[in-house]
Amino acid sequence: MATTLRLRLWSSNLNFLLHRPKSTFSPFTTTFNKPFSSHSLSSTTHLSKSVGTHNGSFHCDEALGCFLLRRTTKFADSLIIRSRDLQVLDSLDAVLDVGGVYDPTRDRYDHHQKGFDEVFGHGFGTKLSSAGLVYKHYGEEIIAKELQLDQGHPDVHRLFLAIYKNFVEAVDAVDNGINQYKTDISPEYVINTYLSSRVGRLNLGWTDPDQSAEREDDAFLKAMTLAGNEFLESIHFHAKSWLPARSIVQECLAARQDIDSSGEIMVLKKSCPWKLHIFELEEEMKVEPSIKYVIYEDDRRTSWRVQAVALGPERFESRKPLPHPWRGLEGEELSEIAGIPGCVFVHMSGFIGGNQTYEGAIEMARASLKA
Repeated sequence: MATTLRLRLWSSNLNFLLHRPKSTFSPFTTTFNKPFSSHSLSSTTHLSKSVGTHNGSFHCDEALGCFLLRRTTKFADSLIIRSRDLQVLDSLDAVLDVGGVYDPTRDRYDHHQKGFDEVFGHGFGTKLSSAGLVYKHYGEEIIAKELQLDQGHPDVHRLFLAIYKNFVEAVDAVDNGINQYKTDISPEYVINTYLSSRVGRLNLGWTDPDQSAEREDDAFLKAMTLAGNEFLESIHFHAKSWLPARSIVQECLAARQDIDSSGEIMVLKKSCPWKLHIFELEEEMKVEPSIKYVIYEDDRRTSWRVQAVALGPERFESRKPLPHPWRGLEGEELSEIAGIPGCVFVHMSGFIGGNQTYEGAIEMARASLKA
């Protein structure tokens, strides 16, 4: 309420306020000068644009959305103004998560109004939050700037889709109350360490005696920092690890018939996070039958692993686990039961096993296919 009242009193002379040094501007202002850095107050006197969102309790979507806008050329180093006063919001350059308007031509990104059903597209059907709306219109620019690539570079668009799928979509879904699973399925355990949950815990506690607007704004700034840093980490992970791994898995999938005539065994020629790609690439490449086992050298290069492919990217169950009689056995005992020299171990669940040699690992996979 205090922030709103201050802004209402000042909204009649917003141009004057925007020209004032930021250090004297009461609605908090932040500058993210470096990726992953903590915030610092800006004391520059140049004219900045202003981005508005609501005051009061905050969620991950507007915290991330504000961070994203400030990574664009148009809204770099913009003032963040938190208010529900429509007169104030109408005078700002961009508004998100409040105001009841979605109009990208005016940089209005609310998703609460009746009839709103905007989705990201590209095969995604999750209703967008304010973060998803900002990302939809500015994500490629932000990614290109962060990686110092031309916005038309093909990697930028591929990363744009991957980061939505693996990062932003969850923020949209949680904020819009969309269950990850059908409602007739009860989770076996609780997960409260996801980003939206951690951002939510940054709100002032209901037992906190100091509920001032200043402390609320400080908490929101921490939320922007948390959400923004994780977003940037996601960009760099996908650019440096996810994208190079994709080409390796694609090449190995294409060579699967050279490994075994069944086409159900893939050998990973170079260690990489293959599980991030195999399901999507199988669909794109129309791999049939599906891959049952992936063979790769272990981290110490002392043996080879035979891993059963899971039923899906978020599943622990395997498409075809290693044979039941092998499970939980090691060394000579396992080699004798399997009839394959050099066996090292097979996990109790049958999802992974090992052999001292590449040839032995291949034999374990072939025998498992026939089991």
